[in-house]
Amino acid sequence: MPDRLTSLDASFLVMEDASTPMHVGSVMVFDSPPGGFDHDAMVDLIAHRLAFVPRYRQRVRGVPGGLANPVWVDDEHFDVGYHVRRSALPRPGTDAQLEELVARIMPRPLDRHRPLWEVYLVEGLAEDRFAILTKTHHALVDGYNTVDIGQVILDGAQDAEVAHPPAWRPSREPTGPELLVGAIADSVRGPAEFIETVRSGVSDVKAAGGRAVSVAGEVISAIARASRSAPESPLNAKVGRARRYVMIGTDLEDHRRVRARLAQGNVAEDITVNDVVLATLAGAFRAWLLTRGEPVHTTTTIRAMVPVRLDRADEPGKELTACFVDLPIGEPRAAMRLHQISFAMRQQMEGGGAMGADTLAGLAGFAPPTMHAMGARLAGAFNRRLYNVAVTNVPGPQRPLYAAGAAMVSSYPVMPLSPGQGLSIGLTSYDGGVYYGLYADRDAFPDLDVLGHGIVDGLQELLDAPRARGRRS
Repeated sequence: MPDRLTSLDASFLVMEDASTPMHVGSVMVFDSPPGGFDHDAMVDLIAHRLAFVPRYRQRVRGVPGGLANPVWVDDEHFDVGYHVRRSALPRPGTDAQLEELVARIMPRPLDRHRPLWEVYLVEGLAEDRFAILTKTHHALVDGYNTVDIGQVILDGAQDAEVAHPPAWRPSREPTGPELLVGAIADSVRGPAEFIETVRSGVSDVKAAGGRAVSVAGEVISAIARASRSAPESPLNAKVGRARRYVMIGTDLEDHRRVRARLAQGNVAEDITVNDVVLATLAGAFRAWLLTRGEPVHTTTTIRAMVPVRLDRADEPGKELTACFVDLPIGEPRAAMRLHQISFAMRQQMEGGGAMGADTLAGLAGFAPPTMHAMGARLAGAFNRRLYNVAVTNVPGPQRPLYAAGAAMVSSYPVMPLSPGQGLSIGLTSYDGGVYYGLYADRDAFPDLDVLGHGIVDGLQELLDAPRARGRRS
């Protein structure tokens, strides 16, 4: 029988509507290779790589009567040309024009009758560049059976060979009675989930609240604390169908310089690059609120939901933790903001206030594919009152990557919005750069570019900040 969607994956299909499509994306910018790069080259590259991710040739098929979660079936009429699309900017295309194009393409829902992904080749960028925009549904990428399409098309060598897989032939799609038989068989293996599915149609993420009573007490306490302390903020706005998108490129070495310089005199404090990112955003949010005329007091904070990766001895890099951090927007001193954030992050990591991926799996069937997808899934799995903004920071390789010989020069995430969450922030460090992607509701954030410029200014403020004196107690 075909693979069945997990309850969490199925819930993303149920909760999706026209205003909050549940797909994650990326904007990868490339230098054109000597031989050029065109739509045919990208179609050929992806067509060959799909053998490594067979899920990208499958679509979702519902079970009659909704007696079980939907299943994945081979798309007998799969057409790679439908999924790999072509667009262009008027030459010489600017980054601002690319941002506007992304803002128009990303909110469009994916076709439920076909495999849940799209890739766009965007030609015409200035300086002989082009971009690849990806869209992949949460239900498709589970991190175990399927990775994001962006990972599949990239190579570590410019002259990497493209393997020629055997010809693909779709499996026969099961009939309605066969799907019913499979649902009944699965109900024998997992009767509790079957009963829950029958009662509710599909088990969605909201059911996590009911199951939370069986989770460890400290986790419940962490959620309760987050719920009580999340402040009111213009970041929590009604989400419509239109979007804005802003790309901000910064230097990874600048983040490291801040970390090294401002940690001096506070030997006991282990400042991380992620702390510097959050302090940079705190400065940007402070400036943004002030330009809006919003009241900013010494106690003003913005609550960020931050996925953090932990290295374990048995499984290095496999443990993922969600932290809720109050960014000290009311603190006027950049260095002090950094130290407060570093202290708060370390306190959660060491004091048990953070929630690990294993615990989240107990809450909502959580399965993180990448840190970015983790942030997007967390944003959908938790009540919006727990935080004001989700911030996902994915450390990428510090060496060039290529797509069919074209060198990737930057990569900007596009994180989806959840109901009531007017802004999402993703960033990727890659080959010496840190690339921020700001994705927001168009009406709620007419000044998204101001927040983007605030990131540049916030990082500079940290670079210019005087070193702290003495050691924190």
